[in-house]
Amino acid sequence: MKLKKAELKDFLDTKVTLYNHPKFIESDPIQIPHQFSKKEDIEIAAFLTATIAWGNRKSIINNANKMMELLDHSPFEFVTQHQDTDLDRFEGFVHRTFNSEDLKQFVKSLQHIYKKHKGLEHLFAKHAKEKSLQPSIHQFKSIFFEVPHLERTKKHVSDPLKNSAAKRINMFLRWMVRNDTNGVDFGIWQSLSPAQLSCPLDVHSGNVARKLGLLKRKQNDGKALAELDKALRRLDPNDPVKYDFALFGLGVFEGF
Repeated sequence: MKLKKAELKDFLDTKVTLYNHPKFIESDPIQIPHQFSKKEDIEIAAFLTATIAWGNRKSIINNANKMMELLDHSPFEFVTQHQDTDLDRFEGFVHRTFNSEDLKQFVKSLQHIYKKHKGLEHLFAKHAKEKSLQPSIHQFKSIFFEVPHLERTKKHVSDPLKNSAAKRINMFLRWMVRNDTNGVDFGIWQSLSPAQLSCPLDVHSGNVARKLGLLKRKQNDGKALAELDKALRRLDPNDPVKYDFALFGLGVFEGF
């Protein structure tokens, strides 16, 4: 499907309006952080939810809700105040290859970030580049694993500098940074700009982007993400990842 740039923009803008809507929340993992009102609760709930956001959406939502129960529905308080023995309750938790040991590690690493690095927003903002947050994600990973950790858990945090599309962290960053005025994305991280965001590239958005001529590269990797970023920034340099709603909606809801 080859459209001229203006036609393509009109087509995608219409789809953004359709899917960037509060009813989108009902079937999406973003509903989990929407259970909270305190900034730190929202960002921790969002980060943990995004971490397990692969596979069946229903099981992602169920397991993310289980995580919130294990954190006493007070993610920030639990992360910052927990003792090691409090983590025993995670035994038996599993989502795909993310298990109770990984969840323990994530809670310890998050505690480290809030106590030693002034929290998630500060950490991502500190290493951001003008046009990209991919260097921030790389730095974030090294700081996340500064504390004693299991080698196995490292695979659950992507590194764009190792050519990963880092879909889940880019989705988390979209949730935090993009203020869409429709009440879907939160926009609670004022120190970063939507112009710096990258599209969460997955099977659905990748396939749709290729059909629309926004992406040529076959693999959904870091190089493909850079190519898609470029194309989306041409359509809207200030808010390129709003098109994630269009690409995802076309792929998942319309079988485009």
